[in-house]
Amino acid sequence: MNPTNLSTASPSCVALIPARSGSKRVPDKNIRPLAGHPLIAYSISAALQSGVFAAVVVSTDSQRYAEIARRYGAEVPFLRPAEFSGDTSPDIEWVEYTLKRLAAEGRSYEGFSILRPTSPFRLPETIQRAWSEFLAETGVDSLRAVEKCSQHPGKMWVVRGRRMLPLLPIGPAEQPWHSSQYPSLPEVFVQNASLEIAWSRVVFDTRTIAGHVVMPFLTRDAEGFDVNSPYDWELAEHRVKTGTARLCRIDTPHLPG
Repeated sequence: MNPTNLSTASPSCVALIPARSGSKRVPDKNIRPLAGHPLIAYSISAALQSGVFAAVVVSTDSQRYAEIARRYGAEVPFLRPAEFSGDTSPDIEWVEYTLKRLAAEGRSYEGFSILRPTSPFRLPETIQRAWSEFLAETGVDSLRAVEKCSQHPGKMWVVRGRRMLPLLPIGPAEQPWHSSQYPSLPEVFVQNASLEIAWSRVVFDTRTIAGHVVMPFLTRDAEGFDVNSPYDWELAEHRVKTGTARLCRIDTPHLPG
């Protein structure tokens, strides 16, 4: 699909980009430069270029982050309260707060998408593909990005003292999953941070971000790559340098310094 404004003929949808300032494993990772631009810039640019959204809103508790987000074209109409910005704060708190604040300003949207800054290789066409798949599916509350897991839970264990129990003791007794070859095991998928899409009613009806009926969105190549640790950051830089992953185009000049 071309990056035309898909939102004009579709249900209204707002992009929500969470960017709290308290990251500990990679300090200030949301604004740390990757290939000359802050990490968050790639999510903002991908959202804007996708043409899917009626608005691109960054949710942050930091005025500094807000200024950077605005520089790259996002809206930050208000800061996120500290009580919704902790290490263990669930997503539903800031999502509900943001949608309610926007609605109070006369800006209600039929759907929302969470685009986390830690997925810099999510591209405009990734978002377009997910939005098209979501609209084509009936009877669902939300869509969540997943990929085939590399470490199968059928080979995972719970350790209790000097004994182990299979995490999933549901395989056949004659051939337990933990003693089977990977290709013989049922396909299992793990969620990644690339994106989520849901109808806004889900937040207000169920007070969750996913609802009860969730459809999969299968990411490709580096679309689901997530930066959460120093190792992830080094790998992201390596993939950019070697061309094994592609970043969204950014037209805004690099930040000074």
